[in-house]
Amino acid sequence: MNDSNRRVFLLRAAATSAAGWAASAPAQPALVGDKDPTALALGYTPDTQKVDPRKFPRHTPAQTCRNCQLYTGKPGDAVGGCTLFTGKMVVANGWCSAHVPKG
Repeated sequence: MNDSNRRVFLLRAAATSAAGWAASAPAQPALVGDKDPTALALGYTPDTQKVDPRKFPRHTPAQTCRNCQLYTGKPGDAVGGCTLFTGKMVVANGWCSAHVPKG
């Protein structure tokens, strides 16, 4: 096998491996939906600015999933996990009545 054929073979093998890895990577969990029973019970909304102040008088717009102790997403992520919604993602700018301020 000459150098040119070897290079082509190695490039194809690398591309095939990468494609196989991408296909086997787990899909990102779904976002918590409007009809989710836990979300309904906790008053979850994907936008903290839209929380009804009559229903949740202790809510402030500064409270978000992003700054809650239960949020497991990384800083800067638009969505992340929450210990209350196992296997589902919440919006970082969302809010629910179980909000516990970090730190």
